[in-house]
Amino acid sequence: MLKGKNITFSYSDSAKGKIQILKDISFHINKGDFIGLIGASGSGKTTFIKHLNGLLKADCGEIFFEGQNIYEKKYPLSQLRKEVGLVFQYPEQQLFGRTVLKDTMYGPLNLGMSEQDAKKSAIDSLELVGITEEYYQMSPIELSGGQKRCVAIAGVLAMQPKILVLDEPTAGLDPEGRDKILQCISDLRENRGIGVVLVSHSMEDVANYVNRIIVMNKGSVMFDDEPKK
Repeated sequence: MLKGKNITFSYSDSAKGKIQILKDISFHINKGDFIGLIGASGSGKTTFIKHLNGLLKADCGEIFFEGQNIYEKKYPLSQLRKEVGLVFQYPEQQLFGRTVLKDTMYGPLNLGMSEQDAKKSAIDSLELVGITEEYYQMSPIELSGGQKRCVAIAGVLAMQPKILVLDEPTAGLDPEGRDKILQCISDLRENRGIGVVLVSHSMEDVANYVNRIIVMNKGSVMFDDEPKK
């Protein structure tokens, strides 16, 4: 579904010049995959996932979504960002809707869905992440940390992506909150059949849930295999 070949990327630094962040990375994400992307801080994980929906463009290499090269001149990146949903670290800091339901509807409405379809998609997504009707008319700021994160994830899910990419979704949560989020992600992947890429620095967090683990180190992919291997 989503494939990359020989992706290399550098940042420009006024003092140091070009700093290479990603080095010759190739990858594939298939329908229904649950991939754990792990590595130490600074290994290039967040930079890598920003390439998956075109937020960053590689210096060289190619990325294909459903057979099409996303770097072609007329490729619709806005459509790609609907299909490959990216949830940043601490996504609850981006909640701004007056109510939980309105916040979750924002993305679908922005994509051109009707009010009715956006509401249905939002409610379906909130139910998937365990946010029940009693919370719909509450302000997001009234929710617990774990609930806020679930609402933020629901907001991306409501856009009905084929691949969901989450950057450290358990960061800052207590053990119970961590387990709930991971189980929720596992459940929604089973319910919707979407591909999931879960970024973490903790092997323990992801090994019990994912079917593949990609290990990054210093901008390169060191391993890509089943957790037990």
